[in-house]
Amino acid sequence: MVIAGLSGAGRSQAADILEDLGWFVIDNLPPSLIPQVADLAQAEGSNLNKVVLVVGTGRYHAEVLPALRALRGQTRRLRLLFLEASTDVLVRRYESTRRRHPLGSEDAQHSLAEAIEAERVLLEPVKADADVVVDTSDLNVHQLRERVESLFSDDTGDGGLQTAVLSFGYKHGLPLDVDIVLDCRFLPNPHWVDELRPLTGLHEEVRRYVLDQPAAQEFLSRLDDLLGLVLPAYVAEGKSYLSIALGCTGGRHRSVAIAEAVADLLRARGFTPNVVHRDVAR
Repeated sequence: MVIAGLSGAGRSQAADILEDLGWFVIDNLPPSLIPQVADLAQAEGSNLNKVVLVVGTGRYHAEVLPALRALRGQTRRLRLLFLEASTDVLVRRYESTRRRHPLGSEDAQHSLAEAIEAERVLLEPVKADADVVVDTSDLNVHQLRERVESLFSDDTGDGGLQTAVLSFGYKHGLPLDVDIVLDCRFLPNPHWVDELRPLTGLHEEVRRYVLDQPAAQEFLSRLDDLLGLVLPAYVAEGKSYLSIALGCTGGRHRSVAIAEAVADLLRARGFTPNVVHRDVAR
């Protein structure tokens, strides 16, 4: 696995989490040395079957993308995790640590924000090649651990497609690091039913209220047909991770019930989805 991304977005923290999960971590490796490490990991008798390489920018930024693309052709299995965050969040993180940005300048005319934006532009091709993009703007260290563990704790490297289902509330913001977003706000809202308002989509009463709607059944039926089309195609294309997000207004009722139902559809097709209800406790 390779961890790349914006400076200050959490590459080192993600590496620490993966190390706790049993991965062998090499931090700040010059891209020119990546082929040698890959050879060692794949050598007969090697016990380095789960290796994480953390790559930065700085003076090596021009070498990163060519090295990663060459690595995809060299290894049997490669995952690229890209971490990013908004510029204002990264500025606050750098100001709190008082560290210098890798692309920073002694020239006072060049601000920290400009250095961050310059790095963002440089890394856009790397991000485009990523298997998973995680935006850490709104994640604390505990939430980042949960996100990384949900993605990689069961990763055996056998080439299977890992799936995740997320419920969320639109009023709390769109998730920025998912592949497919589906809107559940066309369904009747249990929030307006007095006895259901304090409950969530994890309660049977709310689940039945949502799923018994004819529109919900039609939605799930058509979505199941879509999954039957795209899942085998994703596997054939070598996609490693697929995340599906279901949203409603507050993220407590409709999206939660539908997300659980979508997870059941995935299980019926032989997948083991990780299910996260981002806003159910808000």
